[in-house]
Amino acid sequence: MNPSITRRRLLGAATLPSLAAIGAIGTGLGLAPAAQAQSGGWPSKPVTIVVPFPAGGGTDAFARPLTAVLTKQTGKQFLVDNKGGAGGTVGATLASKAAPDGYTFFMGAVHHAIAPAMYPKLEYKLEEDFIPVGLISSVPQVIVVNPSKVQVSDVKGLLDLLKKNPGKLNYGSAGNGTSHHLAGELFKLQTQTFITHIPYRGAGPALQDLMAGQVDLMFDGLGSSAAHLRGGRIKALAVASAKRAPGFPDIPSAVEAGIPQYQVATWYGLWAPKGTPKEVITAMQAELRKAFATDEIKSAWTALGTDTPNLYGDAFGKFVHGEVLRWADVVKRSGAKLD
Repeated sequence: MNPSITRRRLLGAATLPSLAAIGAIGTGLGLAPAAQAQSGGWPSKPVTIVVPFPAGGGTDAFARPLTAVLTKQTGKQFLVDNKGGAGGTVGATLASKAAPDGYTFFMGAVHHAIAPAMYPKLEYKLEEDFIPVGLISSVPQVIVVNPSKVQVSDVKGLLDLLKKNPGKLNYGSAGNGTSHHLAGELFKLQTQTFITHIPYRGAGPALQDLMAGQVDLMFDGLGSSAAHLRGGRIKALAVASAKRAPGFPDIPSAVEAGIPQYQVATWYGLWAPKGTPKEVITAMQAELRKAFATDEIKSAWTALGTDTPNLYGDAFGKFVHGEVLRWADVVKRSGAKLD
């Protein structure tokens, strides 16, 4: 790794701040006692979607087109509020304490199903402090490299390089305990290779350093890598799925690349703080269904390498519970820790 990477950028998610330390941030999220939602009149004012990562990452890539369409549909502003830090857990903590009045939602990701196994003292409980609203998208992870630094054409070439140079290559992630981190650890487990993990404060900063040659590769969500792949700034070796991704027919699947068991998806979902009125949850779900039927969202999701989903409420909650169990097993087997 280039020594110019500063300690500040590499801190990733090693320390989870207390609520007292981040209280000043939370004032903008309405951390006051809940107000009653206006029956039949939601939304009557702007709605905030807390995105717990910096701008430029995968969550942001889906949140912004979605909020634009929701704004258009309802006539009220839907605003993205980026609250990055600690592998997405700072934003999740803030959102869990927000007033459950229907005007603050939380757009989390697979990272938040991983977090319970990585953080010994989370200040929120995903499956207790939030109401599952719906799945926003599910995209395969993609193995991407800086083509100038890692001059290989496929996964076989990457494996040959890694086995000849154990520990000399590194991979960037959106932070400790994120899907990028665990996808890298799973890849190492399955291929019996060693790559040094470099955590960042979000996928956006990690991608910037990948393109700048500060890190060698990433196990990224296809959504956040999509624009850079099309621009030729990074190179994809494979998507971590059994079949090729919509919108990216030239990238081999994991099966075609010779690593059939390596299947990892980065999914994004919407939650509301516990106590949010049922009628508001129902209204938001109706707006999501309407948005996913629009040409704007269908084309945007295809460009980001995924299809529009159809998973809401309790069914989405059951899916999340299964993911919590799955990633707890990967953390245990890999020995992944907060570096």
